[in-house]
Amino acid sequence: MIEIRERDFEGFFSVPFNVYGEKEHYVSPMKADLRKMLSEQNPLFSGSEDFTYLTAFENGTAVGRIVVHIHHASNTRHQTEQASFGFFDCRNCSETARLLLQSAETWAREQGMSEIAGNFNLTAMQQCGVQTDGFEKPGYTDMVQNPQHIPQLLRENCFEPYFPMTTFEVDLAEATFTGKELPDASRYTFQEVEKKGFKQRMEEARAVLNDGFEQNPMFVPLTPKEFIFQAGEMMTILDPRLSSVVKLDGRPVGVVICIPDLNGFLKATRSKFGISTPFHYLKYRLGRHRAVIIFYSVASAQHGLGIMGAILDQTVSALKGAGYRQLGVTWIADANKPSLRQVEKLGAKPLHRLHLFKKSLS
Repeated sequence: MIEIRERDFEGFFSVPFNVYGEKEHYVSPMKADLRKMLSEQNPLFSGSEDFTYLTAFENGTAVGRIVVHIHHASNTRHQTEQASFGFFDCRNCSETARLLLQSAETWAREQGMSEIAGNFNLTAMQQCGVQTDGFEKPGYTDMVQNPQHIPQLLRENCFEPYFPMTTFEVDLAEATFTGKELPDASRYTFQEVEKKGFKQRMEEARAVLNDGFEQNPMFVPLTPKEFIFQAGEMMTILDPRLSSVVKLDGRPVGVVICIPDLNGFLKATRSKFGISTPFHYLKYRLGRHRAVIIFYSVASAQHGLGIMGAILDQTVSALKGAGYRQLGVTWIADANKPSLRQVEKLGAKPLHRLHLFKKSLS
């Protein structure tokens, strides 16, 4: 018999380790980070009433999980009544999936919502979507990965795919450059994002991101608390050569946040701190050769001036100079044609295909 338990964190965390085999490429966030996401410390929520998380157990073993939550700022901005789900991980079992999804839908209806959509994984720069193709390829930090049965289980429960996205990978040995010169190049400066001055650089990055993404579908401007909740964790793994804020006459107009890929380290530690964690971290630091662009943005008034191309050229040069060999790029929506053109110019190749999935609750 399958039992659904609410707010059982230990069971929730253990699900992917219980139900996904070694051949699956799913990588869990660190246990401590996931615990923070699922607490009132997460500034996406005004209180515990805005979210809950559910775990399916059979014979004492956790075999499925899901978060369901409400992002009020998104509903207000886009005039929707939408609940979001996230971290939907489940064994390949129709009954387990049905009970989890029905429980999430019931919670959403009780909050007065008219539809539910996901995955949205509970941070300001959210891991987004459900993987629908490219299952054989390992991903990078901050990319959603799941087995092939997950989208099938959603379809069985009348969830429909929408908002297609793609992640990308660049072989840095074969990367090309946009080659476009900045006008009045002497007026631009690239400032590395390093530990000294980290908070100031992050606030500048937030401002540029909010400006540059203002017109993007589903985007909600990020508050300082939301941004630093996730970005603050980057400081411990930062390679300051890879991220930068671009300034025009001293005013921030562009940003790229690129970090070393942590997935190998997370896999080795099973996403928990333990006695061997320092050894694995040292091994990771000495051998890292993969990095991932979390996001990049240019202020709207500077669109079309070649700033984005210059940022990516600078980033690729820095990566090569630091000995990195592969670069991942987190999801870009099919509707975002300018960003797709930029990664194509870099020589990036599609890595994974993703979609959001939604269902009407009426």
